[in-house]
Amino acid sequence: MDLGQLLLGTNPMFTDVALLIGRVAIGVCFMIHAFGKLGWVGSGSMAGFASWLGSLGVPMPEVQARIAMLSELVGGACLALGLATRPACVALIGTMLVAGIVGHRGAGYLITNNPPGAEYTINLAVVCLMFFLIGPGAISLDAMLF
Repeated sequence: MDLGQLLLGTNPMFTDVALLIGRVAIGVCFMIHAFGKLGWVGSGSMAGFASWLGSLGVPMPEVQARIAMLSELVGGACLALGLATRPACVALIGTMLVAGIVGHRGAGYLITNNPPGAEYTINLAVVCLMFFLIGPGAISLDAMLF
């Protein structure tokens, strides 16, 4: 492969490796956020997250907190593995849209705002939309099983 083709062309192998790297990175990111809600990393807890949701006026905050955590945990794991990738992306996009609209309401776009804006949740939703549209790639459990 010459330099021009490498820099300007499309190579399916590189595409599949890039999809794998992106899936694992974003999937693990979602899982770590779920771990935080479970109190396994950072200073968060399910009770604290549910309390915060309640303060925002979210109905049934304990249930909604668990739904968000499960979406991030199971959806993140599925995304990382490339297993049921598109359904996982639908769940994660929904979770990020709710987080952006409800959790960051009135805070603008930038995450550096005080309180933080919806930038991060919007970007995660867009990345999940990309995986939904493109699929998981050849290096995935979906490709092996289906």
